[in-house]
Amino acid sequence: MRIAILGATSQIAQDLILSFSKYKDYDFSIFGRNVALLQKWINSENLSDKYQVQEYSEFGNHQKYDVIINFVGIGDPIKAQIMGSDIFKVTEQYDDMALEYLKQHKKTKYIFLSSGAVYGGNYQEPVNKDTVATIDINNLKSTDWYTLAKLYAEAKHRSLSDLSIVDVRVFNYFSHTQDMDARFLITDIVRAIINQEVFKTSSGNIIRDFITPPDFYSLIQEIIDFKSINTALDCYTKSPVSKFDLLNELKNEFGFEYEAKDGINIINASGAKLNYYSTNYSANRIGYTAKYSSLDGIFNEIKQILIPEKNYDF
Repeated sequence: MRIAILGATSQIAQDLILSFSKYKDYDFSIFGRNVALLQKWINSENLSDKYQVQEYSEFGNHQKYDVIINFVGIGDPIKAQIMGSDIFKVTEQYDDMALEYLKQHKKTKYIFLSSGAVYGGNYQEPVNKDTVATIDINNLKSTDWYTLAKLYAEAKHRSLSDLSIVDVRVFNYFSHTQDMDARFLITDIVRAIINQEVFKTSSGNIIRDFITPPDFYSLIQEIIDFKSINTALDCYTKSPVSKFDLLNELKNEFGFEYEAKDGINIINASGAKLNYYSTNYSANRIGYTAKYSSLDGIFNEIKQILIPEKNYDF
Protein backbone atom coordinates (compact mmCIF):
# COMPACT_ATOMS: atom_id res chain seq x y z
CA MET A 1 0.00 0.00 0.00
CA ARG A 2 1.21 3.50 -0.84
CA ILE A 3 -0.05 6.49 1.12
CA ALA A 4 0.40 10.13 0.10
CA ILE A 5 0.54 12.61 2.97
CA LEU A 6 -0.02 16.29 2.19
CA GLY A 7 1.06 18.90 4.72
CA ALA A 8 3.57 16.53 6.29
CA THR A 9 5.41 19.30 8.15
CA SER A 10 2.44 19.65 10.52
CA GLN A 11 2.90 18.08 13.93
CA ILE A 12 -0.19 15.89 13.79
CA ALA A 13 0.95 14.53 10.41
CA GLN A 14 4.40 13.72 11.72
CA ASP A 15 2.95 12.00 14.77
CA LEU A 16 0.85 9.84 12.46
CA ILE A 17 3.89 9.04 10.32
CA LEU A 18 5.76 7.86 13.42
CA SER A 19 2.78 5.71 14.43
CA PHE A 20 2.60 4.15 10.97
CA SER A 21 6.34 3.43 11.10
CA LYS A 22 5.87 1.45 14.33
CA TYR A 23 2.91 -0.64 13.27
CA LYS A 24 2.67 -0.83 9.47
CA ASP A 25 4.95 -1.56 6.53
CA TYR A 26 3.38 0.90 4.09
CA ASP A 27 5.20 2.93 1.47
CA PHE A 28 4.76 6.69 1.67
CA SER A 29 5.03 9.75 -0.52
CA ILE A 30 5.47 12.72 1.80
CA PHE A 31 4.65 16.24 0.59
CA GLY A 32 5.38 19.59 2.21
CA ARG A 33 6.30 23.10 1.19
CA ASN A 34 9.64 22.96 3.02
CA VAL A 35 11.12 19.84 1.46
CA ALA A 36 14.60 20.32 2.96
CA LEU A 37 13.20 20.58 6.48
CA LEU A 38 10.95 17.60 5.92
CA GLN A 39 13.79 15.48 4.54
CA LYS A 40 15.93 16.40 7.54
CA TRP A 41 13.18 15.21 9.88
CA ILE A 42 12.66 11.96 7.94
CA ASN A 43 16.40 11.27 8.09
CA SER A 44 16.54 12.01 11.82
CA GLU A 45 13.83 9.40 12.39
CA ASN A 46 15.61 6.86 10.13
CA LEU A 47 12.59 6.60 7.84
CA SER A 48 14.14 7.49 4.47
CA ASP A 49 13.89 3.91 3.13
CA LYS A 50 10.07 3.88 3.18
CA TYR A 51 9.17 7.56 3.22
CA GLN A 52 9.87 9.44 0.00
CA VAL A 53 9.88 13.23 0.39
CA GLN A 54 8.58 15.06 -2.68
CA GLU A 55 7.68 18.51 -3.97
CA TYR A 56 3.98 19.23 -4.46
CA SER A 57 4.71 19.62 -8.16
CA GLU A 58 5.50 15.89 -8.25
CA PHE A 59 2.14 14.87 -6.81
CA GLY A 60 0.36 12.37 -9.03
CA ASN A 61 3.11 12.17 -11.64
CA HIS A 62 2.32 8.61 -12.75
CA GLN A 63 2.21 7.52 -9.10
CA LYS A 64 -0.42 5.22 -7.65
CA TYR A 65 -1.75 6.17 -4.21
CA ASP A 66 -4.11 3.87 -2.34
CA VAL A 67 -4.78 6.56 0.27
CA ILE A 68 -4.29 10.33 0.36
CA ILE A 69 -4.26 12.07 3.76
CA ASN A 70 -4.47 15.87 3.67
CA PHE A 71 -3.13 17.73 6.71
CA VAL A 72 -2.71 21.09 4.99
CA GLY A 73 -4.11 23.79 7.24
CA ILE A 74 -3.46 25.82 10.35
CA GLY A 75 -2.82 24.32 13.76
CA ASP A 76 -1.60 27.31 15.76
CA PRO A 77 -4.26 29.92 16.69
CA ILE A 78 -1.81 32.83 16.30
CA LYS A 79 -0.77 31.63 12.82
CA ALA A 80 -4.43 31.26 11.86
CA GLN A 81 -5.14 34.84 12.88
CA ILE A 82 -2.12 36.09 10.91
CA MET A 83 -3.12 34.11 7.81
CA GLY A 84 -6.62 35.59 7.84
CA SER A 85 -8.62 35.14 4.64
CA ASP A 86 -5.74 33.30 2.91
CA ILE A 87 -6.96 30.19 4.74
CA PHE A 88 -9.62 29.86 2.03
CA LYS A 89 -7.08 29.76 -0.80
CA VAL A 90 -4.68 27.40 0.97
CA THR A 91 -7.41 24.96 2.01
CA GLU A 92 -8.98 24.84 -1.44
CA GLN A 93 -5.73 24.60 -3.41
CA TYR A 94 -4.54 21.35 -1.87
CA ASP A 95 -8.02 19.90 -1.45
CA ASP A 96 -8.67 20.39 -5.16
CA MET A 97 -5.35 18.77 -5.98
CA ALA A 98 -6.40 15.63 -4.10
CA LEU A 99 -9.90 15.65 -5.57
CA GLU A 100 -8.61 15.86 -9.14
CA TYR A 101 -6.51 12.78 -8.45
CA LEU A 102 -9.52 10.93 -7.00
CA LYS A 103 -11.62 11.68 -10.07
CA GLN A 104 -9.03 9.83 -12.15
CA HIS A 105 -8.43 7.07 -9.56
CA LYS A 106 -11.84 6.14 -8.15
CA LYS A 107 -10.51 3.41 -5.84
CA THR A 108 -8.22 5.77 -3.93
CA LYS A 109 -9.37 6.76 -0.44
CA TYR A 110 -9.09 10.39 0.64
CA ILE A 111 -8.86 11.43 4.31
CA PHE A 112 -9.25 15.17 4.85
CA LEU A 113 -8.36 16.80 8.17
CA SER A 114 -11.32 18.98 9.05
CA SER A 115 -12.22 20.59 12.36
CA GLY A 116 -14.91 20.56 15.01
CA ALA A 117 -15.20 24.26 14.22
CA VAL A 118 -17.45 23.38 11.25
CA TYR A 119 -20.39 23.16 13.64
CA GLY A 120 -20.17 26.89 14.28
CA GLY A 121 -22.25 28.21 17.17
CA ASN A 122 -21.09 29.02 20.67
CA TYR A 123 -20.77 25.45 21.99
CA GLN A 124 -22.89 26.05 25.06
CA GLU A 125 -23.43 22.29 24.81
CA PRO A 126 -21.24 19.63 23.19
CA VAL A 127 -22.19 18.81 19.63
CA ASN A 128 -23.83 15.51 18.68
CA LYS A 129 -25.13 13.71 15.60
CA ASP A 130 -28.24 15.92 15.54
CA THR A 131 -26.45 19.25 15.94
CA VAL A 132 -27.23 21.77 13.20
CA ALA A 133 -24.29 23.95 12.14
CA THR A 134 -24.95 27.62 12.89
CA ILE A 135 -23.17 30.52 11.23
CA ASP A 136 -24.17 34.14 11.89
CA ILE A 137 -24.18 34.86 8.17
CA ASN A 138 -25.04 38.56 8.51
CA ASN A 139 -22.29 39.24 11.04
CA LEU A 140 -19.28 37.27 9.85
CA LYS A 141 -16.00 37.86 11.70
CA SER A 142 -12.38 36.95 11.02
CA THR A 143 -12.74 34.10 13.53
CA ASP A 144 -15.24 32.53 11.10
CA TRP A 145 -12.77 32.15 8.20
CA TYR A 146 -11.28 28.88 9.43
CA THR A 147 -14.74 27.45 10.15
CA LEU A 148 -16.06 28.40 6.71
CA ALA A 149 -13.00 27.10 4.85
CA LYS A 150 -13.42 23.67 6.43
CA LEU A 151 -17.21 23.70 6.06
CA TYR A 152 -16.95 24.56 2.36
CA ALA A 153 -14.52 21.67 1.83
CA GLU A 154 -16.84 19.24 3.62
CA ALA A 155 -19.86 20.37 1.58
CA LYS A 156 -17.90 19.87 -1.63
CA HIS A 157 -16.86 16.38 -0.48
CA ARG A 158 -20.45 15.33 0.24
CA SER A 159 -21.44 16.48 -3.26
CA LEU A 160 -18.89 14.02 -4.69
CA SER A 161 -20.75 11.04 -3.27
CA ASP A 162 -19.21 8.55 -5.70
CA LEU A 163 -15.73 9.19 -4.27
CA SER A 164 -14.26 7.67 -1.11
CA ILE A 165 -13.77 10.68 1.16
CA VAL A 166 -13.74 10.83 4.96
CA ASP A 167 -13.50 14.20 6.69
CA VAL A 168 -11.96 13.77 10.14
CA ARG A 169 -13.05 16.55 12.47
CA VAL A 170 -10.36 17.24 15.04
CA PHE A 171 -11.59 19.15 18.07
CA ASN A 172 -8.56 19.10 20.37
CA TYR A 173 -5.23 17.35 19.88
CA PHE A 174 -2.15 17.09 22.06
CA SER A 175 1.17 15.33 21.61
CA HIS A 176 4.50 15.30 23.43
CA THR A 177 6.14 16.24 20.12
CA GLN A 178 4.08 19.43 19.81
CA ASP A 179 5.76 22.82 19.54
CA MET A 180 5.75 23.99 23.14
CA ASP A 181 5.87 27.61 21.98
CA ALA A 182 2.46 27.28 20.30
CA ARG A 183 -0.44 29.03 22.05
CA PHE A 184 -2.74 26.27 23.22
CA LEU A 185 -4.12 25.56 26.68
CA ILE A 186 -1.98 22.45 27.20
CA THR A 187 1.24 23.90 25.79
CA ASP A 188 0.79 26.95 28.02
CA ILE A 189 0.38 24.60 31.00
CA VAL A 190 3.44 22.52 30.08
CA ARG A 191 5.61 25.64 29.78
CA ALA A 192 4.46 26.70 33.26
CA ILE A 193 5.38 23.27 34.65
CA ILE A 194 8.80 23.26 32.99
CA ASN A 195 9.61 26.85 33.96
CA GLN A 196 8.12 26.43 37.45
CA GLU A 197 5.85 29.40 36.87
CA VAL A 198 2.35 30.10 38.11
CA PHE A 199 -0.08 29.29 35.31
CA LYS A 200 -2.57 32.11 34.80
CA THR A 201 -5.96 31.35 33.32
CA SER A 202 -9.43 32.82 33.08
CA SER A 203 -11.90 32.04 35.83
CA GLY A 204 -14.37 30.43 33.44
CA ASN A 205 -14.39 26.65 33.17
CA ILE A 206 -14.34 24.90 29.80
CA ILE A 207 -14.60 21.26 28.74
CA ARG A 208 -12.38 19.69 26.09
CA ASP A 209 -11.76 16.26 24.59
CA PHE A 210 -8.08 15.92 23.70
CA ILE A 211 -7.27 13.08 21.34
CA THR A 212 -3.63 11.99 21.46
CA PRO A 213 -1.42 10.15 18.89
CA PRO A 214 -2.37 6.54 19.80
CA ASP A 215 -6.12 7.08 19.45
CA PHE A 216 -5.73 9.32 16.41
CA TYR A 217 -3.67 6.64 14.67
CA SER A 218 -6.28 4.04 15.60
CA LEU A 219 -9.05 6.13 14.01
CA ILE A 220 -7.10 6.73 10.79
CA GLN A 221 -6.18 3.06 10.49
CA GLU A 222 -9.81 2.01 10.91
CA ILE A 223 -10.77 4.39 8.09
CA ILE A 224 -8.10 2.89 5.84
CA ASP A 225 -9.20 -0.67 6.64
CA PHE A 226 -12.93 0.03 6.24
CA LYS A 227 -14.84 -0.13 2.99
CA SER A 228 -15.09 2.95 0.76
CA ILE A 229 -17.45 5.54 2.26
CA ASN A 230 -18.18 9.25 1.88
CA THR A 231 -18.82 10.81 5.27
CA ALA A 232 -17.49 12.95 8.12
CA LEU A 233 -16.35 11.57 11.49
CA ASP A 234 -15.79 13.45 14.75
CA CYS A 235 -12.70 12.70 16.85
CA TYR A 236 -13.31 11.66 20.46
CA THR A 237 -11.72 9.82 23.37
CA LYS A 238 -13.23 7.71 26.16
CA SER A 239 -14.23 10.89 28.02
CA PRO A 240 -13.59 14.66 27.97
CA VAL A 241 -12.10 16.70 30.81
CA SER A 242 -12.86 20.12 32.26
CA LYS A 243 -10.13 22.73 32.55
CA PHE A 244 -10.17 22.85 36.33
CA ASP A 245 -10.30 19.06 36.74
CA LEU A 246 -7.24 18.91 34.49
CA LEU A 247 -5.44 21.68 36.38
CA ASN A 248 -6.13 20.09 39.76
CA GLU A 249 -4.94 16.66 38.59
CA LEU A 250 -1.77 18.19 37.16
CA LYS A 251 -1.26 20.17 40.36
CA ASN A 252 -1.46 16.96 42.39
CA GLU A 253 0.89 15.13 40.02
CA PHE A 254 3.51 17.80 39.29
CA GLY A 255 3.08 20.30 42.10
CA PHE A 256 2.64 23.31 39.83
CA GLU A 257 0.50 26.27 40.80
CA TYR A 258 -2.21 28.05 38.87
CA GLU A 259 -4.17 31.27 39.30
CA ALA A 260 -7.64 31.83 37.87
CA LYS A 261 -9.03 35.32 37.47
CA ASP A 262 -11.21 37.41 35.19
CA GLY A 263 -9.82 39.51 32.36
CA ILE A 264 -7.30 37.06 30.89
CA ASN A 265 -7.60 36.89 27.11
CA ILE A 266 -7.63 33.49 25.42
CA ILE A 267 -6.41 33.19 21.82
CA ASN A 268 -8.65 31.02 19.64
CA ALA A 269 -8.67 30.86 15.85
CA SER A 270 -12.42 30.29 15.65
CA GLY A 271 -13.77 32.05 18.73
CA ALA A 272 -14.38 31.14 22.37
CA LYS A 273 -16.00 27.77 23.07
CA LEU A 274 -17.38 26.45 26.38
CA ASN A 275 -17.96 22.78 25.50
CA TYR A 276 -15.74 22.18 22.49
CA TYR A 277 -16.12 18.44 22.02
CA SER A 278 -18.44 15.93 20.40
CA THR A 279 -20.70 13.13 21.54
CA ASN A 280 -21.22 12.13 17.91
CA TYR A 281 -19.70 8.66 18.18
CA SER A 282 -20.40 7.58 14.60
CA ALA A 283 -16.76 6.48 14.20
CA ASN A 284 -17.65 3.37 16.19
CA ARG A 285 -19.53 2.18 13.08
CA ILE A 286 -16.21 1.68 11.30
CA GLY A 287 -14.63 -0.13 14.25
CA TYR A 288 -12.98 2.73 16.15
CA THR A 289 -12.80 2.39 19.93
CA ALA A 290 -10.93 4.99 21.97
CA LYS A 291 -8.23 3.58 24.23
CA TYR A 292 -7.66 6.63 26.44
CA SER A 293 -9.67 9.30 28.18
CA SER A 294 -8.60 12.91 27.64
CA LEU A 295 -7.00 13.01 31.08
CA ASP A 296 -5.07 9.76 30.63
CA GLY A 297 -3.90 10.74 27.16
CA ILE A 298 -2.69 14.17 28.31
CA PHE A 299 -0.85 12.66 31.28
CA ASN A 300 0.91 10.13 29.04
CA GLU A 301 2.04 12.84 26.65
CA ILE A 302 3.17 15.30 29.35
CA LYS A 303 5.16 12.57 31.08
CA GLN A 304 6.97 11.88 27.82
CA ILE A 305 7.95 15.55 27.71
CA LEU A 306 9.17 15.67 31.30
CA ILE A 307 10.65 12.13 31.37
CA PRO A 308 11.42 11.48 27.67
CA GLU A 309 13.36 8.24 28.18
CA LYS A 310 10.18 6.45 29.24
CA ASN A 311 7.43 5.34 26.86
CA TYR A 312 3.95 5.89 28.25
CA ASP A 313 2.10 4.62 25.17
CA PHE A 314 0.64 1.53 26.80
